[in-house]
Amino acid sequence: MHARTHPDPALDFDEYVRRRHDALLRSARSLVRDPLDAQDLLQTALLRTYGRWDDIVDKQLADAYVRRVMINTRTEWWRAQKLQELPIEQFPDAPVGDCAEQQVHRALLMDILRVLAPQQRSVVVLRHWEQMTTEETATALGMAPGTVKSTLHRALARLRQELQRRDPDSASTSAAGRGCPPAGRRAR
Repeated sequence: MHARTHPDPALDFDEYVRRRHDALLRSARSLVRDPLDAQDLLQTALLRTYGRWDDIVDKQLADAYVRRVMINTRTEWWRAQKLQELPIEQFPDAPVGDCAEQQVHRALLMDILRVLAPQQRSVVVLRHWEQMTTEETATALGMAPGTVKSTLHRALARLRQELQRRDPDSASTSAAGRGCPPAGRRAR
């Protein structure tokens, strides 16, 4: 009888990272504004996940685990900064490419997301940006599905209020105001 050999967990993890890197980086980019910070966030989350890789029994839940680690890490960074954000009257000019209107809306959305508490932002990002179900979001954030729903409701109301405050004309036609998913994403 031949002894059963277990696959090398390091190779298993490497394969996981190769397959899921781009999707996880998009998640990181939705949690932090700066692209370099997003890469740092993902690398930190992957390093922490690698140390616990054998503890993840169901590898199909690895994305949720990594996203949760990213959210926790981002929160740690946010708490460590202890910086106060000062509101400004006008936004700085940003370069605009071919899809000018879409980029302006995206920049406004990213800026408006800053008014949310970290937990609210995480729920909005996972539900509407990552298109996760309520149950998937609850699992990723370690909260009850009902808490996800109520947090999302309050967060969207706050986003609508902030959008209305900043631009009264666009609030009625905004995707954020209607709860529409970002362009190019499929709804679940």
